Amino acid sequence: MKFDQYYISTDIKKNLADLGFKRPTDIQFKSIPSILNGEDVLAIAQTGTGKTAAFAIPVIDKIHRFKTSKRSYGIKCIVMVPTRELALQIGEVFKKIAQHTKVKIFTLHGGVEQDRQIAKIQDGVDVLIATPGRMFDLIHQSIIKTESVTTLVLDEADHMLDLGFIEDIKYIKKMLKRQHQTLFFSATINDEIKKLAYSQVKTAAIRIQVSPKDRISKNVSHYVMRVDQDDKRLFLARFLHDHPEDKIIVFVRTKVRAERVIKAMQREGMDDLVTIHGDKDQAERNQAMHSFRSGASRILVATDVSARGIDVPDVNYVINYDLPEKEENYVHRIGRTGRGMNKGEAISFCSSEEKELLEAIQQFIDKPIEELKISKKGYAEIVKPCIDTPKDLRSMILGAEPTDAKKSAKKKRG
Repeated sequence: MKFDQYYISTDIKKNLADLGFKRPTDIQFKSIPSILNGEDVLAIAQTGTGKTAAFAIPVIDKIHRFKTSKRSYGIKCIVMVPTRELALQIGEVFKKIAQHTKVKIFTLHGGVEQDRQIAKIQDGVDVLIATPGRMFDLIHQSIIKTESVTTLVLDEADHMLDLGFIEDIKYIKKMLKRQHQTLFFSATINDEIKKLAYSQVKTAAIRIQVSPKDRISKNVSHYVMRVDQDDKRLFLARFLHDHPEDKIIVFVRTKVRAERVIKAMQREGMDDLVTIHGDKDQAERNQAMHSFRSGASRILVATDVSARGIDVPDVNYVINYDLPEKEENYVHRIGRTGRGMNKGEAISFCSSEEKELLEAIQQFIDKPIEELKISKKGYAEIVKPCIDTPKDLRSMILGAEPTDAKKSAKKKRG
């Protein structure tokens, strides 16, 4: 079934066509009809499968059909998200799908002045995409009123639970006096999330789970490489030098390490790097993401705080410089590549100190991660390079397939 066959606004169909959306993904195909019918939905799907559009399309369509003019008479939908980056990302998706409709979208988050945000809300908003902190600030100031809200969306619910937002979720539910629809979206599921979800949606809620057996998208090939902690910067430098045209995200465990990695790579002669982490103000984070998206910077060094807010479709590689301390973050990190119909690759550097973290990740995804083994000679050449060191890190991996150039050379000799 194609989008032009759905019973949705012509304006929205045109926007979807302009965005290159022809057919719905699995999560969109299964979610959109139920949301249009006003049913509560509990949806679990891998990252990068089009979850945002799965609820944005029907939410925008319902509000557009209900309104008789562009004037807004109260917030109709609140989308709660855990991080600023994710709020901005979702806001952009909503705005693109809502072009030329009567629906007014606004993204609310901390880290910026309130005055402009207050003015925008008072001017009229239909869909509010918000992080809990700033939203509750403005609710308590009586700026945000919830009397007209008919739809509540909880996105990345597993992460919201991790960050301790469960009481905020319960609080906002109590504030919604009108009968409303609840849409609960999450990339991972466990007993805690099930308990939270079932407490927030109606008993008759539609339960949707896409690709539950494999937490990793089939578009992502992922590997682990054993590297001593002190040698990781040398392996990263080699990999980045080997891929001069590719767009790469490097994940580290802390903001201090993010800055250290940036400086180490700059000493290696790389200047097309940017970083985002918790110590960066919102303007710096926005600037870094714009630079990365546009291609002005091809390498992004990030912490887990921002892992779920990075939606850049053409990321070629993800490097886990440090393994994540929470195993579910592995899924979210490597899900930054291989998005949509694209293919991607992720490589994790694992030191001896991270052995238990690796075991926890493999248990979580319920399968071993393929190991890229490097010969002792190859390892030594990376740590202490000599003049005739092979150009490509892959040529040092035991059992690796020859590159296309080598394959063609062998054919010619044969």
